Amino acid sequence: MSTDKPMPEEMDLQSMDISAENRAKLKALFPSVFTETVNDKGELVESIDFEKLKAELGTFSDLFESRRERFGLEWPGKKDCMKLIQEPTKATLKPCRDESVNFDGTENLFIEGDNLEVLRLLQKSYYGKIKMIYIDPPYNTGKEFIYPDKYSESLETYLEYAGLADGEGRKLSTNTPNEGRFHSKWLNMMWPRLYLARNLLRDDGVIFISIDDNEVANLRKLCDEIYGEDNFVANIIWQKKYTRANDAKWFSDNHDHILCYARNKELFRINQLPRNEEQLSAYKNPDNHSKGPWKATPLHAKSGTNTKPYTFKNGITWTPPAGTFRRFNDESMQRMEENDEIWFGDDGKQTPQRKSFLCDVKDGVTPLTLWPYDEVGHNHEANTELKTLELSGLFNNPKPSRLIKRMCVLSDTPEKDTIFLDFFAGSCTTAHAVLDLNKEDSGKRKFIMVQLPEPCDEKSEAFKAGYRTIADIGKERIRRVIKNIAEERAAKANESANALPGMAEEMPELDLGFKVLKLDRSNFKPWENLDANASEEEIAKAIQQHLFHIDPKSSQEDILYEILLKAGFIPTEKIEKLELAGKTVLSIADGALLICLEDEITRELIDAVAEAEPMQFICLDQGFKGNDQLKTNAVQTFAARNQGRDKAGQIVFRTV
Repeated sequence: MSTDKPMPEEMDLQSMDISAENRAKLKALFPSVFTETVNDKGELVESIDFEKLKAELGTFSDLFESRRERFGLEWPGKKDCMKLIQEPTKATLKPCRDESVNFDGTENLFIEGDNLEVLRLLQKSYYGKIKMIYIDPPYNTGKEFIYPDKYSESLETYLEYAGLADGEGRKLSTNTPNEGRFHSKWLNMMWPRLYLARNLLRDDGVIFISIDDNEVANLRKLCDEIYGEDNFVANIIWQKKYTRANDAKWFSDNHDHILCYARNKELFRINQLPRNEEQLSAYKNPDNHSKGPWKATPLHAKSGTNTKPYTFKNGITWTPPAGTFRRFNDESMQRMEENDEIWFGDDGKQTPQRKSFLCDVKDGVTPLTLWPYDEVGHNHEANTELKTLELSGLFNNPKPSRLIKRMCVLSDTPEKDTIFLDFFAGSCTTAHAVLDLNKEDSGKRKFIMVQLPEPCDEKSEAFKAGYRTIADIGKERIRRVIKNIAEERAAKANESANALPGMAEEMPELDLGFKVLKLDRSNFKPWENLDANASEEEIAKAIQQHLFHIDPKSSQEDILYEILLKAGFIPTEKIEKLELAGKTVLSIADGALLICLEDEITRELIDAVAEAEPMQFICLDQGFKGNDQLKTNAVQTFAARNQGRDKAGQIVFRTV
C-alpha cells in the first residue's frame, strides 16, 4: 500500500485513555509546564516539568519536602491501582436479544460482566452523563468478594471465569475466609472502580454508597481522595432492622451507612422530600384564613440583636424570652398583624405566635441524615418484595426499593429523564426502584445495571430454581417487575375503556424494557506487533490477518455495538436502516453517525453519504477490497465537502 496517498482515519478500538485525557486537561490550564525530553529509547517525547507546575500553583519546596510526608490513605497495591485505570481495554459489549425485553425500543441497560472492564468501556459513551450512581459493594466481612487476581489479566480472567474462554485456572475470587478481612485487598478492588465512576457523573451528579462499620472509615478517606473532601455531602444512617438482636455480643447492629459525594458540590442541588401525612396534619385553618392552612411558629430566634418589646393593637405586649431575640423588626410585625397573620390563641390572650402558611413554605422538607425503616424500608421488607415477585430466598441481603427510591428522588431533575447507574447491581433493586418511580409519575428515567455473572452455589435455593448466576436473578427480577407494571396498566386501560364517554384515562407511555449486553472480546483482531527478526512468512501471515481482522463468529449487530461504544455513542441510541446507493447504511442519532457494514464499498455510496452530511461516517476497511484508489477518492470526496467549514462541522471519515 502506497504511503503517499491520503488514507481514511483508522478507528480507535480501545476505550478512553484516561491518562491522556487528564494530560490534555492539564495542558489546557498550564501549557508552559509541558516540555520535550528524550526517553530511554532516544525518542523525543512530551513530558511535564513538575517544578514549573509547582511554581504555577504557588507551591514551593519547604523544609519538610525531602521527607515526603503526606496526609492521606496509603495501602499496599495503590500504585498498581493507578496503573490499572490508565490501561485502555479492547473488550466490547455484545447484544443479547433473547434475554432482553423490548430490545429495539428501550433505553435501559443490563450489562453482564466484570464492572471494572464495563466502566472502562462506558467512558467514551457515558462520560459526564450519569445523574446518580448507587452502589452496594461487597462489605469486607472476611468472606469472599470477587475481582481479578491480576490487574493485567482482567478481561481474560473474566472470560475464563464466565466460561467464555478456555483458561489456566485463573480466578476472580480473592480475600478468602482463611485470609480474613484484609483492608488492602478491599481497597484495591474499590479504588479503580470509584475513580472511573466519577468520570461518568454529570457536573451536578452524585454517588451514594452503602457500607457497614467495617470499612466506612476507609471508604470515607478513599472518596475524599477521589471525589474531593469538599464534595462530601453526608453520611446517612439507614435503620436496616427494626428488631433487637439480644444474642449480640456487644451491640445489636441495626444500621448501615450510606456515604454521599457530589461530583461538584457547588452544582449539585438536593431535592426536598414530600411532606408526609403527619407533617401536613400540623397545618390547620381554625380561623378560616384566606391563605389557607397554617401552623403557629415562635416570633423569637436563637440569635440576633433586637430584644425590644413590641405592643400589638389589642394591647398585648410581647418580649422575646430571656436568651433569645426578635425574629422580625417592627415593620414586619406590623404588616403581619394587619394581614391577620398573628395568632393569640383561641381566647385571644395567649402568647402571640406567627401564622406560618403552608402555601408560603417550600414544597417539601429538607432530608435528614437519619433514615428510619418506616420511611425507607428494611431488610425484611426487601425480602418480602422478592417474595412478591416469586423470587423468595434466592438472594442474600437485598436492599428495599423504597431506600433506592429516596436517593433517586433526592438527586432527580425536574424533567425526570435522568440516567441512574448501579455497577454492583445484585438483585437489581435499583432497576425496580426506577421502574416504579416512572410508573408513579410517568417519568422517563433510565437505568444501567452492571453485574458480574457470579455463580450461584449449587446447594442454594437459587441454583435449585434454575438460576446459575446472580446476573440471571437480576435480569429475571427486572422482567417480572416489568410484567407486573404492564399487567397493572392493561387492567387500568380496560377499566378506562369501559368508562363513560369523556371519562377515559389516557395512559402515558413508559419504557418497559431493558437491553442486555454482555462483556466479551473485541470483534476485531488487533494488529500483532512482530519481532524485528520476523520471517517473510510471519509478516505475510500478519498482513493477511489484518486485512481480514473481523472475528468470523461476530454478527453485524455485534460489530455495530462495538463501533457505537468506541465512537462515543450510547448503546441505546436510536438506530435506523437506510438505503443509500443500493447499500444498507445504519443511521445513528438521527444521522449524526452513519455506519456501513457492507462487504463492498462503492463510489456511489461514498457520494451518497457525503451528500447526507453526517458528523461521522464509519465503514469496514475490508469493504474497499484492497482498492486504494477508491479509498483515496473517498478521502478526497469528504475533504472537498469539508472545505470552508470549521472543525466542529466537518465530516469525520473512519475505517475499522
